[in-house]
Amino acid sequence: MGTSNALGMAEAVEEGMIELRQALAWHLQSNHYPPVPLNMVDPCVVAIQLVTEGEHDTNVSLPDGILWRGQPVAPAWAVVDAHHLESFIDISEEDWGF
Repeated sequence: MGTSNALGMAEAVEEGMIELRQALAWHLQSNHYPPVPLNMVDPCVVAIQLVTEGEHDTNVSLPDGILWRGQPVAPAWAVVDAHHLESFIDISEEDWGF
């Protein structure tokens, strides 16, 4: 069910019905238990952009207090994987709404 909802939100972004950050906020809060803190929206946007550009191993800075393997950064692929962002990868930047 979460994947279907994420695909629907990604489609809504592509159609200009919602901005990417809004869609990600909904996805992180509604498709995860426990909900992912909203301060992860911007790192998710960065990770999506990096993976879209083929920069899978480029580090993304994490918000204060959030660590990945003990570090305050995580590779873009890890952020995408951990937050189930695959549905948002193929959205072109023109459709992001900002």
